[in-house]
Amino acid sequence: MTAFLRRLGDWCGRHGVLVLALWIALTGGVMGARLVFGAPVNNSVVIPGSDAQVAHDLIRERFDAHTGGGRTAQLVIYSPDRPLTDKEPKKAVEAAMEAIRAIPEVVKVETPYRMGGMSSSLRIGLITVRIESDDPFGSSSTASPVSLDELVAAAAPATRAGIEVVPIDNSTPADKEIKTGTSEMIGVGIALLVLMFAFGTLVAALIPIFTALFSVAFGLGVIGLLGHVIDVPSQASVMATMIGIGVGIDYALFLISRHRRLLADGVPLRESIARTTAGSGGAVLFAGGTVVIALSALFLAGFPLLQTLGVLTGISVVSAVLTSLTLVPALLGLLGHRINALRIPIVGPRRTGRDEPATGWAALGDWVAGRPWRVLIAATLVLAALTAPMLGLKLGALDDGYAGEGTTTRRAYELMSAGFGPGAVAPMIVAAELDRPVPESDRPAAGSDDEADGDAATKKSAKKSGSDVSGTERTDTVKDPVVRELRERIEEVDGVVFVDNPRISRDGTTALFSVVSRYAPSDERAVEVVERIRNVVVPGATVHVGGEVAGLADAGERITSRTPLVIAVVVLLSAFLLLLAFRAPLVAVKAAVMNLVSLGAAFGALALVFSYGLGSRLVGMDPPPSANSSPVEVLFFTVPIDNYVPVILFAVLFGLSMDYEVFLLTAVRQSYLRHGDNRRAVAEGLGATGRVITSAALIMVAVFVAFVAYPDPLVKVFGVGLAVAIAVDATLIRGFLVPSTMVLLGRLNWWCPRWLDRILPPLAVAEHHDDEPAPAPEPERPLVGAGRGRHRA
Repeated sequence: MTAFLRRLGDWCGRHGVLVLALWIALTGGVMGARLVFGAPVNNSVVIPGSDAQVAHDLIRERFDAHTGGGRTAQLVIYSPDRPLTDKEPKKAVEAAMEAIRAIPEVVKVETPYRMGGMSSSLRIGLITVRIESDDPFGSSSTASPVSLDELVAAAAPATRAGIEVVPIDNSTPADKEIKTGTSEMIGVGIALLVLMFAFGTLVAALIPIFTALFSVAFGLGVIGLLGHVIDVPSQASVMATMIGIGVGIDYALFLISRHRRLLADGVPLRESIARTTAGSGGAVLFAGGTVVIALSALFLAGFPLLQTLGVLTGISVVSAVLTSLTLVPALLGLLGHRINALRIPIVGPRRTGRDEPATGWAALGDWVAGRPWRVLIAATLVLAALTAPMLGLKLGALDDGYAGEGTTTRRAYELMSAGFGPGAVAPMIVAAELDRPVPESDRPAAGSDDEADGDAATKKSAKKSGSDVSGTERTDTVKDPVVRELRERIEEVDGVVFVDNPRISRDGTTALFSVVSRYAPSDERAVEVVERIRNVVVPGATVHVGGEVAGLADAGERITSRTPLVIAVVVLLSAFLLLLAFRAPLVAVKAAVMNLVSLGAAFGALALVFSYGLGSRLVGMDPPPSANSSPVEVLFFTVPIDNYVPVILFAVLFGLSMDYEVFLLTAVRQSYLRHGDNRRAVAEGLGATGRVITSAALIMVAVFVAFVAYPDPLVKVFGVGLAVAIAVDATLIRGFLVPSTMVLLGRLNWWCPRWLDRILPPLAVAEHHDDEPAPAPEPERPLVGAGRGRHRA
């Protein structure tokens, strides 16, 4: 592998113009195709074999837009000055409904003047719009040609009458389309400052930024085009951007740092490029491979959304590796010694050769090597303290109540909670399979559930246990005894406050109920209500529960059961890859353990910020509306973390943490092969990589922290977790824990049984001869393009 990378780097360095032109054409082509053909997203949460999936499949197969299927959109209306039942507001609402009905794709509009459509205050109502669509849950960006904005625009008569009209987005926060821009610019800007300080020259600092932008653009183009073939979740773009910028800049940083050091040692330009690609390029290849392996393990989570997300995020990492191994050598060849041009006076020149004085990291390496036991114990205690809060990590559904204040999503949540109770924000969908079809004579007549007289519909309350769901006194529109009994049994379930009139499929074999819980989707008690409904037994009917709460609960249960398998596969495969890279079993096992330690610290930080609420305000989270919140609860409020987030974070963080392990071990291994002194090798390896790894970590932390400013709660969680993990990994882990353990292990670090050494393929990345100051002549292996001045610097 080393020989191949050496030849690749040499060829790219000699043909820089061609390589740059190819990358421009390739990136421009995929981005142009993305602009022309679009980048569809689909957040359809499919959980094969789950009860929620059975319910959703029944709705798709047996209901259409007229019988309760199709896509459902909702508009919540609020009259601040007078009841909606007054003459003028009611006239305006009816005019708005007529305008909505005029939209060709709309097949039915349910009036708020019906049972369950009006709050007890008579000031908040709900207009339900049924749209012809193949996707009843509206998870695809192409599910319906009618957008929520179009529906709001059609409701202009109500708006002109002083009635507030707010659309309800029925997707979960994880389904929201994530648009980025400002966060990336902030992250890239901070990264440029770090690079300028690390290199001391503007030209060298710009190369990692340039290549990372190519890498991210190419990856996003590919991901966008894949949306025409597979279901691409909207989170894929933000995840690919976050990871792509971080690793793209870091990988280029490692290559350029080594190249500049070789140039300062007097190595000719072409030889330096070849050595850099063979040495640091090999480390980049293995580091990127660990990230891809970790992300690929998400296939074992049993959740298709996570599987696709892992693959698409891995594309950005592969793109970063490719640009690092080809575009970076090409630019180094084009620039030559001009890489050190445009020095920054405020920073001063950076000495990069072997004769530079000992750095602070080198001194730290000597200090750690001199007292390994004390350092190991102290670092372990600090990391244990950082990890301890992880035990209080609170998992659950993240509903729209945690959206940013002032957003349409948050406003709709507040109105629905105030008017109909917190459970009305995400009603449960109960699909009951019937042993025998409901006769036509026992089914409701068309429009019977939404044509109730407005005055009658609001004179009597159908409240139960404090709910604000209002309407007429209950009237069963279905006379079938099984369906009637099923509705009564569901109404008796503890935590249920309202059950809408059932809808019957056209073949009469399925009954569909909309059920409102007393609890908000983020409340763990809502999941208990789902389980109670599923336990309802009525002869002649089989009950299935779907909807947001049920779907997320089933997904969480599936992911929780598969998480140990995912962790085991990620750890074992990553350790095996390190074994191939360094041919040292103990080093591979130790690296895997160290990564788990840094992950514990990251999850501990997440628990402190979100589960204990000690930093929820600091990251820009706003407390959900609650009438009973004390001042302390408002200041320090807890935020649930979606069940699938930890497993994604584990896969991403384990791969990223392995990057720094590979680069540090490469330096230590090369030093050890030169002189055979383990303690000295550890100190020299830490000194040689400390500043580079610190700069790389600062860049990644800056990128991830910049995304914390993004208003979406899911992005904030990822930003905090990634930033803390990288910061801990680059300081406590690589600066203290890893060096101390390596000093204590001594020669055992590089021990390998002979039988294992014989069967392992020759893929080692740490070859000490690549670090020699003078190039070794190879007359028997002429380089490609010889005769074109290959020794000219």
